[in-house]
Amino acid sequence: MLKTCIRLVLALALMTGGADALTIYRIGGSSLPVPELAEGVEFVQLDWDGVEAAQHGHVESLKIDADFIEPEQLDPSVNLTPRLKERGGRVQTLVWRGWERSGDTEAVLWDEDVETVFLGDGHWTTSGIGVRNKSLIFEFGGNFTVERVKFYPRERFEEERFLQRFIIGISDGDPLKEGTREYTAGTRGSFIDFDIVHQATENTTSVVELELPPEPIRRMLFEAPENTQGIWEIAEFEIYGKGFTPTARYVSNVLDLGGRAALGELSWGSQVDPGAQIGLGMRAGDDSDPNIYWRSTFRGDERTRLDTRGRPLTLRSYNRLERAQQAGITPDTENWEGWSAAYDLTQSSAPMQGTQPRQFVQVRANFQSTVEAGGRLNFVQFAVSRPPMASLVLAEIAPVLATTGVATEFTYMLLPRLEAEDLGFDTIEIDTPTQAQGIDAVRYSGEEVAFEVRRLDESGFEVGVPRIDQARDGELIEVVFRCEVFKFGTLFSGRVYDSTRPQEVRQVVTPGEVVELVEGNTLSVGLTHIAGQVVGALRLVPAAFTPNGDQINDAVRIEYDLLNVIGSAEVAVVLYDLQGTRLGEVFRGPAQSGQFAAEWDGRNGTGALLTPGLYVLRLEVETDGGTKARSRIVSLAY
Repeated sequence: MLKTCIRLVLALALMTGGADALTIYRIGGSSLPVPELAEGVEFVQLDWDGVEAAQHGHVESLKIDADFIEPEQLDPSVNLTPRLKERGGRVQTLVWRGWERSGDTEAVLWDEDVETVFLGDGHWTTSGIGVRNKSLIFEFGGNFTVERVKFYPRERFEEERFLQRFIIGISDGDPLKEGTREYTAGTRGSFIDFDIVHQATENTTSVVELELPPEPIRRMLFEAPENTQGIWEIAEFEIYGKGFTPTARYVSNVLDLGGRAALGELSWGSQVDPGAQIGLGMRAGDDSDPNIYWRSTFRGDERTRLDTRGRPLTLRSYNRLERAQQAGITPDTENWEGWSAAYDLTQSSAPMQGTQPRQFVQVRANFQSTVEAGGRLNFVQFAVSRPPMASLVLAEIAPVLATTGVATEFTYMLLPRLEAEDLGFDTIEIDTPTQAQGIDAVRYSGEEVAFEVRRLDESGFEVGVPRIDQARDGELIEVVFRCEVFKFGTLFSGRVYDSTRPQEVRQVVTPGEVVELVEGNTLSVGLTHIAGQVVGALRLVPAAFTPNGDQINDAVRIEYDLLNVIGSAEVAVVLYDLQGTRLGEVFRGPAQSGQFAAEWDGRNGTGALLTPGLYVLRLEVETDGGTKARSRIVSLAY
């Protein structure tokens, strides 16, 4: 049963007031109601089936509905062979020139008429220079689980016109495996290799029905020579699959936002079976084509981005080139950002990836399924603000190295670039690994200005500052604060926004050079001393406690620091007596680098209150390098 995770999240406070810049886009979910919008907010509904190759969209092996997309699911009772073309597949046959698309001669094999047949009389050879075997490749247009194949002659010829010898081969289409599979079929430089799953040399069965391995198949080979005696015939060649297609893909058209826009939150609605996955991602860029196209000049390995008239190649002009001229397609990394990592669909939303305002956006979803488990994507929704707060806000932090677990004074430097139509901003938001111990100053061009701390917690802080508009274009802004760092490569990401326009998206700042003399040009901070240390400080507050129910020192607070944990580690606070006897666990769970705390109320693993005395609280962290630990003694008294 599908585990439902459908959430509609705008992640925006859609209030009244100036909302001329906000646009909400939704792909799919056509039957969902239009969200309630403040005056001036635009809503754009896009359909799942609006994908066009000319706009860089792509759909593979998906069922498309107005309200969702999901991997195709095969009915095990439906013969796929006559439906290959409508599913994006095809059948190829081997002739003396190589592999070619099958024609009317082969079409009788899947015309669903058992009285029309393909005769295995050797007519596919030509004066001894043709191919020896009748060879067909069934291409499915995607990877599917093919359960079985079945072929047979007309009923009245079952006793004399069956195939004596044949081969069935399969391939998942992975180009990295080319040349490694056990059997190669083809001629004159046109070769395709397969793994053989069935090979008959003395078949006497007229109706042949064979099961195939339960693995993804993109193409299947059928090959048969002439019979040693008599001829063979096939009235119908049937292929049956089952379950969800193992892989499927959706790539949206490149969406034009109408101008450079600040990218906001991405939200979604999905259903994913246990064992299946949906990898939802996005990217953004500055022009309508995320790719670069290359043409071979036939001068050695030389290739060019221009056509024969000296014009930049486009998707359309590249597709018009002769195949030998097409020298490949690569991502345009100058004008486009790369695809984001897959979003966590168990969450309701997440920020769009984009280091600066962009005009073009593209969304993709990669589906991975098993035979029984699939996923469904109901909608994807995102918000943008156009024009943005600023055309660009460069930012860097100094210093770029800090001592582990020691409060360090950082200066967060910003350089805004604003044009006349940009909205401007009056709030700066900075993410921190732990709660900042203080925001000490805000400076404009070296002069301190008044500021207001609007939020300060363990995830970061926000400061209200004098308004930044075009009059302050190119002015150096500095925010000085103190914070502890526990992990190498900690990112202090930031955003700016206008508090008078709370419905607009918060614009991310762009890492880059703000001050020439400051090293780094980054928002990432490293550690001066790593040395493999994982467990930092371990503090007990208070060191002696009295769990007698008077609500005064009834529990001990266990505070600890984890340093430079890669990913997530298993952490436990374990209770021992002074003889080393294990009495129970106070806490166990995953944790990353940072400051954490747990409480102990004086009870053992069974919930019984322990007698007064001294006990050992041991912090244990399971890492790839083994268990790292630190202990403290606590006094329990009544």
